[in-house]
Amino acid sequence: MQFFQKIFDAIVNANDFVNGIVWGFPLLVLILGVGIYFTVRLGFFQFTNPGYVFRNTVKKAFQKKDETKPAPGELTSFQAAMTSVAAIVGSGNIAGVATAIVVGGPGALVWIIIAALFGMASKFAEITLGIKYREFHEDGTVTGGAMYYLAKGLKQKWLGILFSILVIPFAFVISGIVDTNTIALTLKDYFNVPTIVTGIVLAVVVALIIFFGVKRIGYACSLVAPFMGAAYVLAGLLIIILNITQLPAAVGLIVKSAFKPPALAGGAVGTFFICMKTGVARGLYSNEAGLGTAAMVHAGAQVNHPVEQGLWGPMEVFLDTIIVCTISALAIVMSGLWNTGLDGATLTVSAFEALLPGKIGAYVCIGAVVLFGFSCLISYYVYAERAIEYIFGSKSKLVVKILWVITIVIGSQTTLGFVWDLADTCNGLMIIPNLIGLLLLSGEVVKLKKQYFNDPETGLHRAAKNAK
Repeated sequence: MQFFQKIFDAIVNANDFVNGIVWGFPLLVLILGVGIYFTVRLGFFQFTNPGYVFRNTVKKAFQKKDETKPAPGELTSFQAAMTSVAAIVGSGNIAGVATAIVVGGPGALVWIIIAALFGMASKFAEITLGIKYREFHEDGTVTGGAMYYLAKGLKQKWLGILFSILVIPFAFVISGIVDTNTIALTLKDYFNVPTIVTGIVLAVVVALIIFFGVKRIGYACSLVAPFMGAAYVLAGLLIIILNITQLPAAVGLIVKSAFKPPALAGGAVGTFFICMKTGVARGLYSNEAGLGTAAMVHAGAQVNHPVEQGLWGPMEVFLDTIIVCTISALAIVMSGLWNTGLDGATLTVSAFEALLPGKIGAYVCIGAVVLFGFSCLISYYVYAERAIEYIFGSKSKLVVKILWVITIVIGSQTTLGFVWDLADTCNGLMIIPNLIGLLLLSGEVVKLKKQYFNDPETGLHRAAKNAK
């Protein structure tokens, strides 16, 4: 027994060493730098044309479909986007934001938002490249993702394989184990539901969805994602309205703390670097801008031009981070509970409970934990499937499905700790080859963006004409 404990301790120490290197100052500069670089090269389009982005994403999704112009792909543009949104709007918006504030102070929200504003351009780039380099198969399926534009765009097959290898533990750990465990423990704490029961129920429901294929996943996410997001946002807005007198002080503390973090729980003194690092890291966890994962889901979208789907990039980041994460952070800071020793989902649930009458806040937040986590379980499966299929071929899909369902049951019985540190490491390692690839392929992104925006049928000319 001591032998295995020593092996485990050695793995933990090795992971801590790598984690410390990966998540150092250079990576923060790379993440923000790539976002700023694309923002400049793309003409600050996420700031100058928000109306155009909205009309060609959210508004377009609810318009009557034009059946005369069928586009290649497996999912509608909206279904692909909602599958991606379902993956990013998860426990990171509840537990991740809470952890960021506990570790880095209220000012971490400022860095979450700053990273998100520039990350909009990075996500636009990776989704656009994901569509350009996707592959169609004889059975009608479509595959794509960062591994494809790293291998085909850069002509570096080994980079595509390396990225895929890193995606596998990332997907299984972050969603299969962490999301399942978060749901199971939350239901056990508040409703005394045995964790094994939660694990089995989740495994059965997820199995019914993923065994019907990516179309069923897209349909499920297009139903769950808008509902869960809207309910959480409405609850958050209600909190702000009912406690409006506390809002100015909360905003002031958040802005001030971004550059001069206050003392944290237990007397620890926050630092500017910790605040910045935590904000950028948790923001990345939340919106995945620059991580390369969104391209795997969006690759199946039925679109005729890469930029048509790429526009969902900035919209996803806006919905996930600027709205949902900000609401979570404001509730936590306004409640005054951020420096009391509470952490994770428990902190956010407690904040909602404290700021809304009765048990309404707690129930809304618990519902969000369950729905957010469930949506991640079905959308992160796509990440795992795409990565394993890229390495081992399409025959591996059945094995992935079985392993995913088993992992969900195991996750309900697992305690967190090392898995978060391992996920951090995979996250950091994944983003490095992807960001380098985005930089080297930036010329293609700029060319595609100009082509689409200047087209009389799709670009700004048409938008200006319709506005008159």
